[in-house]
Amino acid sequence: MSEDGPSRLVMLRFARRVAVQHLDQIDRWIATEERWEAERQQGEQARPPEPDWVVELGIGQGAPAAEVHAGHCYSIGKRRRPITREQALRLLAEGTRACVHCRPDTELGLP
Repeated sequence: MSEDGPSRLVMLRFARRVAVQHLDQIDRWIATEERWEAERQQGEQARPPEPDWVVELGIGQGAPAAEVHAGHCYSIGKRRRPITREQALRLLAEGTRACVHCRPDTELGLP
């Protein structure tokens, strides 16, 4: 160290240590992002396929079905379960309401 402060070599070595620390942090961020991306892809692959038809259930034990939806409908409530095409046709024929947004009755060919 000279009277005027640290030497140029000392400052360069310090700058290098700081740069290495920054690169190490960036490498950790990259590893974290790669892990999150792998987890996201694994979750998408493990997700069950979207059902073709869904029945929205009424409130309470033994309550009748509230509405029939196409599987892609954005308006399906939280109380739901997947059903087959035949079950959807039967529920609609028995008077269960068809969703006004996705119109499963039209998709199923009912008048």
